[in-house]
Amino acid sequence: MIKVSIVGVTGYTGLELLRILKRHPYVNLEVISSKSHAGKSLSYHFPFSFEEKMIEDLERSIELAQESDVVFLAVPTGVSYEIANKLSKPKIIDLGADFRFNDPKVYEQWYGKKLENYEKFDRVYGLTEIYREQIRNARIVANPGCYPTSVILALAPLLKEKLLLDQTITVDSKSGVSGAGRKDSAEYSFCELNEGMKPYSVVNHRHVPEMEQELSKLFGEKVQLVFTPQLAPMTRGILSTIYVKTKASLLDVYHLYKKFYEKEKFVHVLEPNVFPSTKWTVGSNHVFISMTKDERTDTLVLISVLDNLVKGASGQAVQNMNVMFSLEEDLGLVENPIFP
Repeated sequence: MIKVSIVGVTGYTGLELLRILKRHPYVNLEVISSKSHAGKSLSYHFPFSFEEKMIEDLERSIELAQESDVVFLAVPTGVSYEIANKLSKPKIIDLGADFRFNDPKVYEQWYGKKLENYEKFDRVYGLTEIYREQIRNARIVANPGCYPTSVILALAPLLKEKLLLDQTITVDSKSGVSGAGRKDSAEYSFCELNEGMKPYSVVNHRHVPEMEQELSKLFGEKVQLVFTPQLAPMTRGILSTIYVKTKASLLDVYHLYKKFYEKEKFVHVLEPNVFPSTKWTVGSNHVFISMTKDERTDTLVLISVLDNLVKGASGQAVQNMNVMFSLEEDLGLVENPIFP
């Protein structure tokens, strides 16, 4: 059995981790912690969790988690790095941004915090379908952001074959409000978001450098992104629409994608001009990718959908854990989407 701890269990991603791990056949939950809910059982605060384990405070949980095999960090940006410096024994899967960047100066520029001695950490970017072999032997896995997961998976086959005519890519992504976390703020309230949609952090969202880093590695040259994220009036889901210039035919691109993802359990390539809904992914670790082409302008349009809390966060984290411990990749993740 794998001894597992969750630091930051009472956020959306922490609760989703718990939901998935409770049905995992090879997991023993050792420690759960929360900065704001310590001292009582999780079921006291969240009766639907059916988890009677006591929530530890942050410092006590770090001490106890030293004996775990793997620790999931579902805490705010900047906190993960501080905790990782105190955990010497277990493997770490960080759901935040602290370990995602090859250059810590990029993190400092976009997140406003300096990471001291960053080079001492052996870390791997945790996009499972791209870095599976590196993840197997990693001690620290940096779980990707939800937007980057939807965008990178949708572009990876095209970039690896260097089929771009233009290295500036345009992306429009709609996200469910849970992607913003549990926030007590008017701008995320029902009245502000229901029956409406609004962009935020246009062209300067923090996920831009993460996506550019990974897309450039796939392409072998610098790739730039024009990125517009938008909040949609739904709880879960991301739909990313991506526009790229290519001379490749739509049918050739389709066959390329089918071959690239043919052995993947969670990535599904739809036939050309068949378009997905975020409803197809709710509560699941599945991703659907579709495509069409505007022949007049040589513009390939790629569309991907996923559940931002599962494949975009906690599900992918468990998928990575399975890889790290040489287990079947879909353990704990075999649930079909909830539809409608």
